Amino acid sequence: MQALTRPSPGFGLGLRPPHYAALLETRAPLEWLEIISENFMVDGGKPMAMLDRLRADYPMAMHGVALSIGADEDIDRDYIARLKTLAARVDPLWISDHLCWTGIQGRNAHDLLPLPYTEEAARLLVRKIGQVQHELGRRLVLENVSSYLTYGVSSSTEWDFIREVADEADCLLLLDVNNVYVSSVNHGFDPIDYLQALPARRVQQIHLAGHSTHEDHLVDTHDHPVCEDVWALYDVACGMFGPVATMIERDDNIPELPELLNELARARTIAALAAGAGTRAVA
Repeated sequence: MQALTRPSPGFGLGLRPPHYAALLETRAPLEWLEIISENFMVDGGKPMAMLDRLRADYPMAMHGVALSIGADEDIDRDYIARLKTLAARVDPLWISDHLCWTGIQGRNAHDLLPLPYTEEAARLLVRKIGQVQHELGRRLVLENVSSYLTYGVSSSTEWDFIREVADEADCLLLLDVNNVYVSSVNHGFDPIDYLQALPARRVQQIHLAGHSTHEDHLVDTHDHPVCEDVWALYDVACGMFGPVATMIERDDNIPELPELLNELARARTIAALAAGAGTRAVA
């Protein structure tokens, strides 16, 4: 594949129906929007009409939730064909999904399930990522998921596993800072160790989001503003990885667009201050 390069990073938001009208009425200060791929893998209707109108003003990134790249079975070629059709229509900046599995034998768990961090799982991922990248004709961008359990068979840490898979598969990474934080609280590890292990040159995009706090664990719910601890971790990430495309995810309790734009402005400020400090990790 071509040498690793980042497109102009900038800042974006996830495209959600409550914001369609506001985005159409006024050009918002956004460099791009991210769509959930499966919401637009349809033949027509209002979602596609809105997408066609909005992509005239905003570049799009595609983000999937159903690739199930970690499932121990062949890739779903019908799904890949529909993904390619959408990509041909959208001309996305990049195409992303999750380092997880979502079901087997056609049964969807409707959740992003974590992987065991074993050599066998790594080999499976490298092979399947290679197949998908060949079909798409581009590098796939894969996101770390939040988790609430661990596997007794895991032989490495999540961060070392991700680094090995990304380097061997020659794919890119979507760093979800909130997911790192949620998992660090749930499993008791240092999130800085996680960030330091990632190959900086492969981090294509960053997600920021809110979560729910329960008595003894956190849940990645995307229904709250970004919390102070996650902002602090994003500050560290900016220093390590340099200017990376960043967006805020909000999937429930969605506020008016200006409120999210104000929150995103904080991400811009943190990234600008980190760039001014001139700190950057080499990996």
